[in-house]
Amino acid sequence: MSESGRDAEAVEALDDREGWRAEGFAARVHYRGEGDRYAVEYYAPSDCVLYWKVKGDGETAVPVGRGTVPDPLRERVRVDLDAAGVDPAVEGRSL
Repeated sequence: MSESGRDAEAVEALDDREGWRAEGFAARVHYRGEGDRYAVEYYAPSDCVLYWKVKGDGETAVPVGRGTVPDPLRERVRVDLDAAGVDPAVEGRSL
């Protein structure tokens, strides 16, 4: 299977996970916890995860480092990646 085919399969598999939505070559999920809201994005072509903290207005998001993201959220993302056939180690990859 071509690399683009594997990318599409990974995104589709994440789309089947609770809360995740496929958007072309990427998948996104929104989380609320510990008083904060986050958007998490997985980009298949670059095999990376980005975290965004969503401001109170719900319209503005800023990228944040993994070290600022609550551990339970990071673990949930790794579980979802693994279930979708994506190496969960990509969650911790530096960009």
